[in-house]
Amino acid sequence: MSGPLASLKILDFSTLLPGPFASLLLADMGAQVLRVESPDRVDLTRALPPHVDGTSASHAYLNRNKDSIGLNLKAPEAVDVVRRLVMEYDVVIEQFRPGVMDKLGVGYAALKEINPRLIYVSVTGYGQTGPYRNRAGHDINYLALSGLASYTGRRDSGPVPLGMQVADVAGGSMHAVTGLLAAVIHRQQTGEGQHVDISMTDCVFSLNAMAGAACLAADQEPGLESTMLNGGSFYDYYQTRDGRWMAVGSLEPQFMLQLCELLGCPELVAKGLSPLPQDRELVKQTLQDAFAREDFAHWQARFAEIDACVEPVLSLSEAAEHPQLQARGLVQSVPLPGGERTQRQIACPIVFGSGLDAPRHIGKQLGEDSMRVLRGLGLTVEEIEGLRAAGALG
Repeated sequence: MSGPLASLKILDFSTLLPGPFASLLLADMGAQVLRVESPDRVDLTRALPPHVDGTSASHAYLNRNKDSIGLNLKAPEAVDVVRRLVMEYDVVIEQFRPGVMDKLGVGYAALKEINPRLIYVSVTGYGQTGPYRNRAGHDINYLALSGLASYTGRRDSGPVPLGMQVADVAGGSMHAVTGLLAAVIHRQQTGEGQHVDISMTDCVFSLNAMAGAACLAADQEPGLESTMLNGGSFYDYYQTRDGRWMAVGSLEPQFMLQLCELLGCPELVAKGLSPLPQDRELVKQTLQDAFAREDFAHWQARFAEIDACVEPVLSLSEAAEHPQLQARGLVQSVPLPGGERTQRQIACPIVFGSGLDAPRHIGKQLGEDSMRVLRGLGLTVEEIEGLRAAGALG
């Protein structure tokens, strides 16, 4: 294996989205990731539709380039296997509620006694401390408690449920990767491992950068459609005659000038960034009326000719075929089992001058690598069968 993270060997105990997306990025960048999966409490993404050839497309994507071992951590024999693994896999990612891994005998305190260099990343909804540490939650709850939802939506309809999991991915996954790699650098400098505590609520609260952070410092409260970027200005989406949408982000004067000239309303340039509510309303209404006069294809073609920060709102399939994303290689073919066929998947978005290896495989079957991994630890066939008989192996 090659790639900038080829020296990392990671045990991934996480399920669903936040931890698996983090370890997907790491695996794509060359890290050797071994998923430790429960044989009797299967990762729900394995059942998530749609399925392709009997395999969940979500699971096939999120667990690309990772290996899988099935271990029942309630069996002491399985815990012994983990204790042997952390001598070699010296980074752990887990996503259980606080204290669960400790009860199973594989928490940070127990495993660092075996390997003091261990980096142990815990991703939870609310973190390892605080009154909400054991509370259940989902993405929409973390967005609500972080304050983000309070100014993301429309005044007449309230907050809007977003089409992707901001707290899980931009909060949990991205910050988990950042914290993990920072801990790796610290270990390289000091030889010390450590526990990295990632709270999705904490992380998404930090995403209040710009409007939220400014209002907090100035003791103000952002509201729905009240700021430059949340619908309080002409920076917004506009519907075309045939029901499609265009995204207008022409904030700077030179872009605003091109927008207004193309739409035939150059007199609005001076009012574009006016703080007066009546000016803002006039500009938005004029843009709404202008875009509603022509179909999506018309505006898409016209704005492709100028650089005005106006772009069409594409469907997912349209985005995958867009020349810019195609040129950047954002859609790749990943080998299916057997290697004769492939599946289209979203590629790693980080581009390295030295390049990355081509994807090796989609997400594997539960425990597909159990025998190979255990033999690599020096266990005999008889010992492995003993684990299976004890209910420790899946």
